[in-house]
Amino acid sequence: MGRIFISAAHGGLENGSTDPGTVAGGTTEAREMILTRDLIATELRSRNFEVLTVPDNLSATETIAWINARGRRDDVALEIGMDGSPNPSLRGASAYHIANNDQRKAHAELLLLALLRRVPQLPSRGARPDTATGLGNLPFCRQLVPPSLLLEVGFLTNPDDRLLLQNRRRDFAIGIADGLAAWSRAVAGTSPSPSPSPTYTSTDININGGIYDEQGVIVSGNAYIPIDLVDRLNIDLSNSPGINRISYRNVVYIKAIDLREFNISVSWDSASRTVILRSSASVCPGLVDRIMGRGSTSEVQLMMFLKTNNENALTQFPDLPKLYREEASIEGVNYDVAFSQMCIETGFLQFGGALKPSQNNFGGLGSAIVEEETASFPSARIGVRAHIQHLKAYASTEPLVQELVDPRFRFVRRGIAPLVNQLSGRWSADAQYGEKIVSIVRRLYESAGLL
Repeated sequence: MGRIFISAAHGGLENGSTDPGTVAGGTTEAREMILTRDLIATELRSRNFEVLTVPDNLSATETIAWINARGRRDDVALEIGMDGSPNPSLRGASAYHIANNDQRKAHAELLLLALLRRVPQLPSRGARPDTATGLGNLPFCRQLVPPSLLLEVGFLTNPDDRLLLQNRRRDFAIGIADGLAAWSRAVAGTSPSPSPSPTYTSTDININGGIYDEQGVIVSGNAYIPIDLVDRLNIDLSNSPGINRISYRNVVYIKAIDLREFNISVSWDSASRTVILRSSASVCPGLVDRIMGRGSTSEVQLMMFLKTNNENALTQFPDLPKLYREEASIEGVNYDVAFSQMCIETGFLQFGGALKPSQNNFGGLGSAIVEEETASFPSARIGVRAHIQHLKAYASTEPLVQELVDPRFRFVRRGIAPLVNQLSGRWSADAQYGEKIVSIVRRLYESAGLL
């Protein structure tokens, strides 16, 4: 039987200071997860499992390195955390797995089911691919050598979830231990016998509709592709230290899913055991992160993407996709980028926090009045127009086409941020704000079949 690694999210040193994670209700995510992790470890050890708990003072990067230095093929690794949202009504548990790995998805469902059996009052948000997260990937799910999952046991910002964990922490721990025990047995049962020369199953590679001459391999349920194909796609990995390489029979491979960060669509056909790669000519990879330009999606595709992420999104604002296409096109702004930013700022129109639907403020624009935290607009169209104008202020020195409605347009140094990533630290204090917008753009294009 393999060993079980457990990490409590946050609590370590990040940029020289202790990272508490989400803070709400007089407590922190780090504190709640350390207490829960310790109970899980005690429960598993009572069942004769070998458990390794990650030291609490390690950063996220150091946590991955610590596990990889010790991990073996039949081990499993779990990180537990709690979600946070400006909308305090959001609640429920989620289990995140590396995208396009059916085996890991089944493990995530197994773990989540075990928790919910012990705590049925906890809503389930399901087993979810890491591409559905803010940055479009989770290093804990992507970069570990052993099979790994990240379990969000609820929302710390939701009073019901928070009190449920604090009052029934042992039930949470037993449920998670049940899931980890079942997952560990499943991995041990499918792992090949240890040998100096492991043998991996091969897989075909379909790229843009044709079968590539060389095959990939399957490692721990993940499709790996040869590095030569990466070079043929003109992808430079020199600035991507988080991408792991393996050597098998004198050929270097990387995980296929890692190509997604380079605007390559990656999917998996279980029936033919083929990894499918697609680089689209309709979306220029170099323009995905440019604010000025033309969008690539249709109004219907924007509507479907919004409804997929919030089924009630269009109830109050049914014309919003149309408004973004029209208003952005007039000013020469990429409406796909603007629409994706709106999804982040409003939580796919679920709002919460400082923003209210009645404000028609879809870009999280601040007010020019000191006493007001955020701006308000008389209609959805004017709110969208203000958002577009503020983006144009950052990305271009060209004059506005329409009458000025953005209350803070005059405060922006024109043209200072033509790229989405340059909005980080400007539009939002979040250092990863631009990356999160680009991640939403990728998800939008994948849902529309453009990537």
